[in-house]
Amino acid sequence: MKESAAIIIDLPTLEQTARLGRYLGETARAGEIILLTGPLGAGKTTLAQHIGIGTGVPENCLITSPTFSLLHEYPGRLPLYHMDLYRLSGEEELEELGFTEYMYGNGLTIIEWPDRLGSMLPKEKIEVELHFTGDSSRRATISFHGTRFDQIKQGLDKITTTE
Repeated sequence: MKESAAIIIDLPTLEQTARLGRYLGETARAGEIILLTGPLGAGKTTLAQHIGIGTGVPENCLITSPTFSLLHEYPGRLPLYHMDLYRLSGEEELEELGFTEYMYGNGLTIIEWPDRLGSMLPKEKIEVELHFTGDSSRRATISFHGTRFDQIKQGLDKITTTE
């Protein structure tokens, strides 16, 4: 399994976070998994919203946190499965709920709180860890695990360049 060095991107504004999300969504392919980690309020759901925009989720579909429903599904260029595992106790619950069918299905899967996956963590994935660096600024540490992600990694300079 190819694993590249992590990339660190400063996100001083919401627009920079939106750019990162849109880029990840635009470059996503069916069957890919993006893991989002960070403390409460770090911007995981905001990033997921913009990933959804990048995949072509229609504007009339409001992408919200699936904390209580655990999973939201959205239409787009490819199906978007947004999971929030915060309330789950472990991988047994995931299996009972059938989440693995989504994770390895024909869409893009975004998972918040992926530590609940345990041994079910996928080998090929993109991990985005968000941290606060100020009141409204964040830092994203992005790790790529898999062979396809080199081209995505190379395009990340779009995120740090202002238009």
